[in-house]
Amino acid sequence: MKAPFLATCGLLAATTLASAQVPVLTVLTYDSFASDWGPGPVVEKAFEAECGCDLRFVPAGDGAALLARLRLEGARSTADVVLGLDTNLTAAAAATGLFAPHGVSAALDLPVAWDDPLFLPFDWGWFAFVHDKARVPAPPRSFEALADSDLKVVIQDPRSSTPGLGLVMWVQAAYGDRAAEIWGRLADNVLTVTPGWSESYDLFLKGEADMVLSYTTSPAYHLIAENDDSKAAAAFDEGHYLQVEVAGVLANAPQPDLARAFMAFVASEAFQAAIPETNWMYPARTPAAGLPEGFATLHRPERSLLFAPAEAQGLRDAAVETWRTALAR
Repeated sequence: MKAPFLATCGLLAATTLASAQVPVLTVLTYDSFASDWGPGPVVEKAFEAECGCDLRFVPAGDGAALLARLRLEGARSTADVVLGLDTNLTAAAAATGLFAPHGVSAALDLPVAWDDPLFLPFDWGWFAFVHDKARVPAPPRSFEALADSDLKVVIQDPRSSTPGLGLVMWVQAAYGDRAAEIWGRLADNVLTVTPGWSESYDLFLKGEADMVLSYTTSPAYHLIAENDDSKAAAAFDEGHYLQVEVAGVLANAPQPDLARAFMAFVASEAFQAAIPETNWMYPARTPAAGLPEGFATLHRPERSLLFAPAEAQGLRDAAVETWRTALAR
């Protein structure tokens, strides 16, 4: 029995050695991106087919939690790429000194000009309150109208969630010095605040709330994936705040060459074509086949609100404190 045993041992050793030689690329991202129903599995399969590596997504809560984790780990982070920050956080992320230039030059289809050597957009969309058309047939058309209604909404915590932070910046952009007043009036409408988007949307789908903070593109999921046209995004007269989600390479990436190869892949057709029907957002580069048919039915705001990254950094802490104080009363 020694010969078969030794042969088996040799095979196992060779397999182990081969596995050990496959480089691992670690991408820190938010939970829904890495989920079974998110873009993660599609992106992983496509990139691994061309990189000869093992792509591993490490979920770290919702988008704003990514920056908190990076600040905690600093240069000790074992991640190569961070995917899921947005323009409300990029100035603060750049200030950490943890990011290196991505080196990607690609034409982007964004509603705003883009020229940032550290952060590469991978998708974008407008924040909105999503509702069931039967339950809320006449949705409010402004924050003030929402505050005057009896509707209950579920929102996300701006300290851990990029949509939650986007909402805070939305109110700030729309009302400026009146933001505290608006939040004071909205407090009674907030049923609960969740750490991330997934928890909020789940509560909404279970019928716990009338509306949920999400995106103008969220109804496309129900329409395309479920053949359900019962969901819609409320159109607000103030305009809608824009989110641009980005990826960045860490300066101390264990696999710097693979990290830059992945960044180039982010701008590729294979990655971008996966975004509309997995992350349910607009891709940063429109795929050759165009957007799925259901996207043509979505509300497209006439007015986009957005603070430049440096301005958002200067406003963020005070805006979040305004929100926290109003909801704590």
